[in-house]
Amino acid sequence: MVQNIESLIPHRAPFLFVDEIASYTKETIIGFKTFDDNDYWLKGSFPDLDYIPGTILIESMAQCGGAGVKLLGVTDGIFGLVSIESAEFFAGAKFGDKIKFIVENLRLSEKIIKQQGTAYIEDTAILKASWMCVKIS
Repeated sequence: MVQNIESLIPHRAPFLFVDEIASYTKETIIGFKTFDDNDYWLKGSFPDLDYIPGTILIESMAQCGGAGVKLLGVTDGIFGLVSIESAEFFAGAKFGDKIKFIVENLRLSEKIIKQQGTAYIEDTAILKASWMCVKIS
């Protein structure tokens, strides 16, 4: 279990959306995030419903993938999200839900990271997306 995420990706609070990386291989990265009172500023998106915005969930999954790739040592440098190729939302996530991200590595190179993943609350899929990041430094 890796919990020092700040040593892996450049994101910092309040825009750091990964709590831990549970496992990582060249094929799959598994990580977790629970949005809590530290993320209170996000509550302005849906103040009466207590939902995490979908774009934040995609960002969280991409950060999880980036942290896992850094642990693999396959790429070096800082990568930025350049495209979200697809995203499907099946259910919402609320503050306090422990969200599990399973990220598949489709392409890992010196300049391009292409991944897809699914987010779960318990055994229920809430989001499926694919994206690409390119090296920016």
